[in-house]
Amino acid sequence: MTLFVDLFYSYRSPYSYLALPKTLKLVEQYDLAVNLRPVYPLAIREPGFFKKANPQFIRYVVLDSTRVAEHEGIPFRFPRPNPIVQDLTTLEVAAEQPYIHRLTRLGAMAQLEGRSLAFTYAIARVLWDGSVSGWNEGDHLAQAAERAGFDLAAMDEAITAEPDRYEQVIAANEKDHAASGHWGVPTFVFENEPFFGQDRIDLLVWRMQGKGLTKR
Repeated sequence: MTLFVDLFYSYRSPYSYLALPKTLKLVEQYDLAVNLRPVYPLAIREPGFFKKANPQFIRYVVLDSTRVAEHEGIPFRFPRPNPIVQDLTTLEVAAEQPYIHRLTRLGAMAQLEGRSLAFTYAIARVLWDGSVSGWNEGDHLAQAAERAGFDLAAMDEAITAEPDRYEQVIAANEKDHAASGHWGVPTFVFENEPFFGQDRIDLLVWRMQGKGLTKR
């Protein structure tokens, strides 16, 4: 019996990216379907969040995510440019956000097609694995999307023509994310129980095994 898990994901979150390799292995190993559901980062959902957070918050995230990647053997570097336009000195989030809306809407479109995990993993590597500077330029994203079976130009055309359609998907994701009992990403939700963080995947597997998770 196939089990189903929602994964609430942000394209700006290093921990969301770091959760993807293990998530893909789970899908390969177990009779499991993961519905990746993109949400906007806290910087968009709550623009004042970082100003209220402890000043050491960002420094610690950089330190910790880098060592998690090293420990797990995952290629990693913070994206250039950052998917969120933000002054990292004042922590002010810019009103104009040319990257994150596009990325999240593309993810929402892939979600509607039932292939958001494959799409997101392809795109996320271009942002986060350190192989590309200027991921938003040239055909980096288009080539990545094509490797996952997507036509990026057609997707861009669709989200430009009907942005509200994909914003509604994202809004529904954010509503269900909040209802799950957590606000952070990545959050896995299995049978209404949230598991926050890439370091809770083993606990998620344990729970699912108790509910009949079987190997393929």
